[in-house]
Amino acid sequence: MSITHTTDIVTVWLGSNGAPQRMFWAGHRYRVTDTPTRLGPEPDLLLSPAITHPPRPSTGWRFQGTSDDGDSRVFDVRRRDAGDGWELLRVID
Repeated sequence: MSITHTTDIVTVWLGSNGAPQRMFWAGHRYRVTDTPTRLGPEPDLLLSPAITHPPRPSTGWRFQGTSDDGDSRVFDVRRRDAGDGWELLRVID
């Protein structure tokens, strides 16, 4: 198993429930083949009072995607800061 950290821009299609259904990355289309898990800050995260700018909540997802040729990977994606697309954070294969 390997984990690749990246900041590639990807195209993500969402279903009516707001969860990813498909993703296009590196010339391949991946269909979501499991139940996506929402990514966000740790609920028990304790921050020091000295931190004046706590981390902003992340709108992201982790899901398994499978390409048309059978390549399956786990992807972590999040909305870009500008809100104009999606950024690929990690690829686990």
